Amino acid sequence: MSQPLSAAVDLIVLGGMILTLNEANDIHQDGALAIRKDTIVAVGPRPEILARFSAATVLDYAADIILPGLINAHTHAAMTCFRGLADDLPLEVWLNDYIFPAERQISRDLVYWGTKLAIAEMLLSGTTTFCDMYLFADAVAQAAREAGMRAVVGEVLYDFPSANYGPKDNGLRFTEELIQTWRHDPLIRVAVQPHAVYTCSPDLLKRCGELAERHDTRLIIHLSETRQEVADCQQHYGASPVEHLFNLGLLNTRLVADHGVALSHHDQDLLAAQGVSVVHCPESNMKLASGVAPIVSLLAKGVNVALGTDGCASNNNLDLFQEMDTAAKLHKVYHLDPTVMSASTVLHLTTVSGARALNLHDRIGSLEPGKQADLIVIDCDRPHLTPMYQPYSQLVYAAMGADVRTVVIAGRPVVQDRRLLTLDVEEAMAKVREYARQIKAKVEPR
Repeated sequence: MSQPLSAAVDLIVLGGMILTLNEANDIHQDGALAIRKDTIVAVGPRPEILARFSAATVLDYAADIILPGLINAHTHAAMTCFRGLADDLPLEVWLNDYIFPAERQISRDLVYWGTKLAIAEMLLSGTTTFCDMYLFADAVAQAAREAGMRAVVGEVLYDFPSANYGPKDNGLRFTEELIQTWRHDPLIRVAVQPHAVYTCSPDLLKRCGELAERHDTRLIIHLSETRQEVADCQQHYGASPVEHLFNLGLLNTRLVADHGVALSHHDQDLLAAQGVSVVHCPESNMKLASGVAPIVSLLAKGVNVALGTDGCASNNNLDLFQEMDTAAKLHKVYHLDPTVMSASTVLHLTTVSGARALNLHDRIGSLEPGKQADLIVIDCDRPHLTPMYQPYSQLVYAAMGADVRTVVIAGRPVVQDRRLLTLDVEEAMAKVREYARQIKAKVEPR
């Protein structure tokens, strides 16, 4: 009796272990994935997948861990150009005396090349999706698309004139045009992104909310990042930043609140009740001494929490493995409880919960049939990853971005055996070095 023919797919990836991060948290020892075009068609034990499918390209990582690509839910990619420009300063001084003046001089080309450099750093350390808030968002989208990276982008909006669009009304028009331009792109989505309650009037915030609702996009904002922000909002509006947005009718499942450090219990209850997602950026908050976000409490209340690095001017890197390690340990010592923020919890923040925050959970965040083939391969044949008792713990507490061997996005290898395939990183570094010389000539580094 003849054997049934195997189904043809485009790519098969074999691993020593596959962490699916699906609802059942299935783990396949000696596992495999079959990928057709940009989509996962099957995940399971290696013998089963190889019996059912054949592919012209097979990537075999028999000793390694395969897991979903990491999701950086909040960053400012082009701020690689400002890495180390103004360190060891309070947020208000850092922002008003250094970053805003430097940003008044930026150009579309600077943003494009700064983003290219950020993308190289993120891809090489296992990030497959990033959410960016910055100027010249069209250049960010272009850089991401050329590199084959998944991104949610948005033009930062505020009351004062922008180096890109000028007056705020132009910013809203620019954002709407951006939404229309990238509406059908398979990798790029656009969000409406007002900067913060202290840089956006109530009128601008409401108009941003209306634009996001009209086009069914995410509304993303820095929120309650410092106690000073909360005090100023109380003084101006008689409400906390969270209450202020609630009063404006903007607290809903569409909203993504970046940072969420200074939150009262009432604020947390409002966020939970309205289905708002919060993006935790622990290293940036630590470096700027903004405080420790009440993430353990938010999770207990059912708030969807994702993880982000923030920009390179306040972190100063884009390595989500380092961010995961920090997130887990920070809350343990803050609460004096080693059981909070388990490795499994933190890994879910950086995958499944990140996808949910960006409204991409139907496409990415886990490895299962029907979802996009966004995955990373971790080289486990390393001294610091030996032995391997518990994969979640090893990934969060021991792995580093440098351990990422291969990265696949939408079924396409973009990093293979630590070689970046989709952009010239040397060219990006050279361009950013030149822009840094120009910035240094106009803004005295701290």
